[in-house]
Amino acid sequence: MPTSSMAQGASSGPSRGARMNIGEVLDRLRPDFPGVTIPKIRFLEDKGLIKPERTPAGYRKFSPDDLERLRLALTLQRDHYLPLVVIREYLADVDAGRDPAPPASAAPPSIVPAPRRYRREELLSAAGAAPQLLNDAISTGVIAGSETYTDQQLAMLRSLVALDRHGIEPRHVRTLRQSAERDVALVESALSPLLRRTDAGSRARASELAPELAKRLEDVRAMFVRGALDRLMS
Repeated sequence: MPTSSMAQGASSGPSRGARMNIGEVLDRLRPDFPGVTIPKIRFLEDKGLIKPERTPAGYRKFSPDDLERLRLALTLQRDHYLPLVVIREYLADVDAGRDPAPPASAAPPSIVPAPRRYRREELLSAAGAAPQLLNDAISTGVIAGSETYTDQQLAMLRSLVALDRHGIEPRHVRTLRQSAERDVALVESALSPLLRRTDAGSRARASELAPELAKRLEDVRAMFVRGALDRLMS
């Protein structure tokens, strides 16, 4: 279990030392945590375990304290099976100047649940969909035909059911998939200078930027749709 000195190192006191980008943080963590990824670091940030600074351009800059907090959180997860809510409460106590006892280890998980898969009839039942609607979704390429289906495909079919009630069919939605593929191509083109490099820092930077660019494109599309709806309703 991490000692009190480790907790003090993880405290979010005044930042010291040089700032690091997310790729540099990843390089420092991977020797001890080979499975850590950039999405994992962003997830821990979203959960409030760290709060890296942001540059005016929106890039994350991590302090040495941020790095140590990540090390502590990952250690508590890996070695003691602690949920993030317990880790966050422990760090909050440290931040408040208290000297909390290290949280007790949880029992290791006995079974790692596999992602849920649905056979065709199970998928139709869970989504409340007619067989023909699924057939149309598969024939138009909106859902890939398979022996079993994922939770993501279930969510897609549920959305198609709701749209179908208003006369919007899978063949109409196909253009949205094509538009998404064009967005991905646009992001790939924008990141091509980074993707052509082979160093870990460049690949990490591309992995960080890709979802952010995709989100910006999604925001622009949503504004176009809202503007068109406003004109429709006016």
